[in-house]
Amino acid sequence: MVQPDRQDRQPAARRETPPSRPAGRKALSAARHWFEGSVAQSFVRQLRELDFASQAMLFGAGLLVSLLPFVILLSAFASQRVDDDISLRLGLDRRAAGIMDHLFTTAPATLNAATATSLVFLVFGMLAVASSLQQIYEKAFRQDHRGMRDLGRLLAWIAVLGGAVVAESLAERPVSAVPGGGWLAPLVTIGIMTPFFWWTMHFLLAGRVRWRTLLPSAIITGVFYGGLGVFSKFYFSDTIISDSKTYGTIGAIFGIMTWFIAIGAVIILGAVAGAVWEDRGNQQIREQRLDREAV
Repeated sequence: MVQPDRQDRQPAARRETPPSRPAGRKALSAARHWFEGSVAQSFVRQLRELDFASQAMLFGAGLLVSLLPFVILLSAFASQRVDDDISLRLGLDRRAAGIMDHLFTTAPATLNAATATSLVFLVFGMLAVASSLQQIYEKAFRQDHRGMRDLGRLLAWIAVLGGAVVAESLAERPVSAVPGGGWLAPLVTIGIMTPFFWWTMHFLLAGRVRWRTLLPSAIITGVFYGGLGVFSKFYFSDTIISDSKTYGTIGAIFGIMTWFIAIGAVIILGAVAGAVWEDRGNQQIREQRLDREAV
């Protein structure tokens, strides 16, 4: 009679300690239920449609091979140093800025066949960057690509970009020079670059998307761009110093490349986040209108 009693107790003991897997599956199911149909899902889906990682890397590489040489060439003609501006934008300390100083040591340039040819190739490179940015915005806001019809528009954007970069540099320098001004510089960047990105999206999209629709993307991109300036102060100095020890002075190029890729990521994330936010707001308005009509 004792043996059956033991057998009955053992299954009961097992039932008192239920396995933990169902609880984990329940939490996973709840998270999946929350994610489906949410703003986060729309955001991730659109990033996949844009091929976010590849686009950011390609855009950063385009900036490295076109914008950076273009700025260096112009600074050489003007007999000015470009490394100071780059060090300021990357938030470099004195040691990292010294490495950048050795990297961009140049002599005043003279206009000859070689420099004229280089300038032509650099302009074509900038056109490729402008066209890539235009396609990013067209995909983010679901517009058809205009192609070579916008050649004049792309050239005009390149000219305005140069003016925006100069304006940002002139505004940041006096702010950064005052005590604690290094932390105010990102606010100046946001104040200058937010209107620039707002105009850029409307201009490269040829006015096919309303100003009001583009405003969330412009604000988010400007804030992300300012946040990149804060992140740069903590990241790029140590990175450039470490890479220079491993690869020599040319190792600083890897840090600049990372910075350009980060700029591409900021532009894509800002555009997609604003577009998803605007779409979700319009969807809620439509649903509320349908509910009122049903009543």
